[in-house]
Amino acid sequence: MLTTRLIHPQILSALASAGHASKVLIADGNYPFSTRLGPKAQIVFLNLMPGITTCTQVLEALVTAVPIEAAQVMEPMRAGQYAMKNDPPIWKSFRKILDGAGIAVPLEKVERFKFYDVAGAPDVALTIATGETAVYANLLLTIGAIVPK
Repeated sequence: MLTTRLIHPQILSALASAGHASKVLIADGNYPFSTRLGPKAQIVFLNLMPGITTCTQVLEALVTAVPIEAAQVMEPMRAGQYAMKNDPPIWKSFRKILDGAGIAVPLEKVERFKFYDVAGAPDVALTIATGETAVYANLLLTIGAIVPK
């Protein structure tokens, strides 16, 4: 029996296969998984129904399992049908979880279509599909190194 909070076998296997600088995408329910999947990424479907499982729940588990050296979010459009004047509220939750885990990384904003390119690149080892209903809740994490003490 595992004692870590992260116990999902496929996610653990993908993380164990990834290394420093590999990336993990936690994607919301609107993300185009089939057309924007990295060529080497394993995909894990946790999107049972809207709201289950959420991006924040996945992040809470991941921060207990791997070091994180960077975090990128999809920058909201500022004009048009899906425009947002302020940062998405879920980003505050991402920051709280990262800070609470002692991970002091900023959320780097990446333009929407550039984000799709980065999240579909060959260095993405794992894509986790969630049932997250919050908009702009996609989070791309870069795995850090474990430094000997």
